[in-house]
Amino acid sequence: QVQLVESGGGLVQAGGSLRLSCAASVSIFSIRAMDWYRQAPGKQREFVARISNSGSTNYADSVKGRFTISRDNAKKSAFLQMNSLKPEDTGVYYCHTGVGGVDSWGQGTQVTVSS
Repeated sequence: QVQLVESGGGLVQAGGSLRLSCAASVSIFSIRAMDWYRQAPGKQREFVARISNSGSTNYADSVKGRFTISRDNAKKSAFLQMNSLKPEDTGVYYCHTGVGGVDSWGQGTQVTVSS
């Protein structure tokens, strides 16, 4: 199982930016996709963004145009650049991947956006 560690969360005012990082314990060169999910208080975990190993990306409608997902295979890491943050972006952000049919999740990093 791949170990994932997120970092970069924090408290930011609405309109601000944060950059989340996800460090993997193994090479991600051959991992097909890496994702970011988030979970707001009292809500279900929801998909935020995905990047494939070819670099193709897709995003939840709620973050399109504001968030950018990227990956650096040499650093075994994925990133989520979040701009124009809104209070509704508040939640715990999780990195996810699946290898060999086994899902791996990080411990999450808290993002709080104040109005």
